[in-house]
Amino acid sequence: MRTLRRLGYLALVIGFAQVIFGAIVRITGSGLGCGNHWPDCYGSFTPATNAPNPSLLVEISHRYGAAALSLAIVALAIVAWARRTETGVGGDGGVLRPSLLALLLVIVAAIFGAVTVKMELATSVVVTHLAIAMSLLAVLVVVVVRAGGFGSSSIASRSARTVRSGRAAVGLTFLALVFGALTANTPGAPIACQGFPLCRVIAEHGTPLWIQVTHRVIAFLLLFHLIGIIFGVRKRAERGPVRAAAWTALGVVVLQLLIAAAMVEMHLPSSLRSLHQAVGTTLWIAVVLLTALASGSSERVPISEVIRESPSRGEFATPEGVST
Repeated sequence: MRTLRRLGYLALVIGFAQVIFGAIVRITGSGLGCGNHWPDCYGSFTPATNAPNPSLLVEISHRYGAAALSLAIVALAIVAWARRTETGVGGDGGVLRPSLLALLLVIVAAIFGAVTVKMELATSVVVTHLAIAMSLLAVLVVVVVRAGGFGSSSIASRSARTVRSGRAAVGLTFLALVFGALTANTPGAPIACQGFPLCRVIAEHGTPLWIQVTHRVIAFLLLFHLIGIIFGVRKRAERGPVRAAAWTALGVVVLQLLIAAAMVEMHLPSSLRSLHQAVGTTLWIAVVLLTALASGSSERVPISEVIRESPSRGEFATPEGVST
């Protein structure tokens, strides 16, 4: 299980970096740095030019990152399949199924990457590509949790109410990400609503304005929902990893709103747009992690340890173990 956990972590880190670098590709206008060529770049996987071409370098580096991510996920799927008969790998709640799903998603993401280039960065395709990438990150988080990562091995059982709240947070976060991508890629939407949190100046009407305002409303709904989750996990005395994930998600969404305010008030500087994407991706991982941890992991703590940590253990167990 340790090997699977390490491969899961590796794929997750590469996937996170790949999403961030994808935002840099978009913000720097490097999406067509290799023209409409895919997967090569002007007929070569190691293109060389006589003059510096930043767009080409950014785009080809993004493709190298995609190749590294694909290799990591292929290795993860192969190891999971080879160990499918081991406890915690095959079957419901095991590592194998999300590993195979991650392999499928990385293939679909590569296909949409090609379609994005061939269709010269059409908004609908770009947004779909991002949604697939975020789904892949979510699946990789589940892989790591089921392999006992992020402290999940200390969580003895599922917390149904926290899982339901977490799923609602996942839904809101996903909608916020999709509408954020629509805002960034729809002409006129980034500048439609000037001022934060309210629009002091409306520069665009119609669809661009509707998209950005919807993005903001969802972001604030997510903030309030995460505050409610914090109260819930405290009331239910959730275990440490779940509480830590909840507080992390709340802290990240607050940071994201502050960055959004600065970005709007400073008229969308590239540095803050990149940071906004990075923090948004971090928020997505934190919310998915919260839900996955509340669902428990395939690596369970021994029942004696569960009873030992129970507030009422004195009625059922001695300090040395379970009372018989």
